[in-house]
Amino acid sequence: MRAADRLPEPDAAARAHSAAVVAAVHSAIEAAGGWIPFERYMQLVLYAPGLGYYAAGARKFGVQGDFVTAPEMTPLFARTLSRPLARMLDRAKARDVLELGAGSGALAADLIAAWQAQGEPPVRYRILEVSPDLRARQQARLSAHDGVEWIDALPDRIDGVVVMNEVLDAVPVHIVVRDGGRWLERGVSWNGGLRLADRTLGDDALRALAQERFPAAADYASEINPVAEALVQSIGERLQSGSLIVIDYGFPQREYYHPQRSAGTLMGHYRHRAHADPFLWPGLSDLTAHVDFTAMALAAERAGLIVEAFVSLAAFLVAAGITDELARVGDATSQAFVREAAAVQRLVSPAEMGELFKVMIAARDGDGIVLPGIADMDRAHRL
Repeated sequence: MRAADRLPEPDAAARAHSAAVVAAVHSAIEAAGGWIPFERYMQLVLYAPGLGYYAAGARKFGVQGDFVTAPEMTPLFARTLSRPLARMLDRAKARDVLELGAGSGALAADLIAAWQAQGEPPVRYRILEVSPDLRARQQARLSAHDGVEWIDALPDRIDGVVVMNEVLDAVPVHIVVRDGGRWLERGVSWNGGLRLADRTLGDDALRALAQERFPAAADYASEINPVAEALVQSIGERLQSGSLIVIDYGFPQREYYHPQRSAGTLMGHYRHRAHADPFLWPGLSDLTAHVDFTAMALAAERAGLIVEAFVSLAAFLVAAGITDELARVGDATSQAFVREAAAVQRLVSPAEMGELFKVMIAARDGDGIVLPGIADMDRAHRL
């Protein structure tokens, strides 16, 4: 049974939009001589101006969208995060926060509200958002908050905290294949429709990374993301004082390239259902790949940062006090408490987000004090 047979059918307007995205991809394939790398395909279907999933107007977040991120699930996520972030800002002697890919703006709104309630000094909250559609939604949501501004590129110098919540998983990936001793790159061609097609890998740098990371198995395919690695390194080079916090789903390298994970981690998201078809309604369906946290840690270290912590989301939130935030909701029998408790359970349960999602903190001059009690749960040695 095809993935499309199990998922809700898009309406006529959405199908027309997806057809326009497919036509744009087809044109790109023809212009490139019949084949494009998967990284280029992913870039088009996610970010092509006016067409891509993140660049067009379809609702993405929340119950009416395709997935729910932690900030949309409960404001307790941001309230919990606000305290270690405040410690990072104090340590850096700065009040600047830079969030990359702010989604619906929920995290920014709830963080600012939490700091105001805690009596923290005001922050300058900058957002770097590549999606014009999401930027407009963020601006509407955050219009009542002072000190929020949008920027178009990384600043040359950063002092404060950089927040990346579910950003790196949406950076387009290359897919490298080892087949019978041959090194190939997976891409997309056209044969009556979009088709996966492998070609000889001509990029020496990609081949070197694959040779270093892939297990010694006969045949193997997986993602490599040099753009995400370069982004983390670039942030680190600009971060003169302060910290970078990355929250996303992924693994250390030894788990990411496990011999049994021989088909990679690429997945799609549509109407709160995960699927494995990269050609399912392009432009309407999200595409993501898990994060190789070892590669991100090494990128941060190349920029001179110190990786202070690498923990599961559950361990981070518990150490940061999410149960205390839940207790502040009030009567444990009230609907409000039950609703927030259910969201917290999703965030910390090993069967849901608690174990798959990880938190990595890297700092210019770190001393590990931003989250007391985290040392016993730290997995940085596994990176």
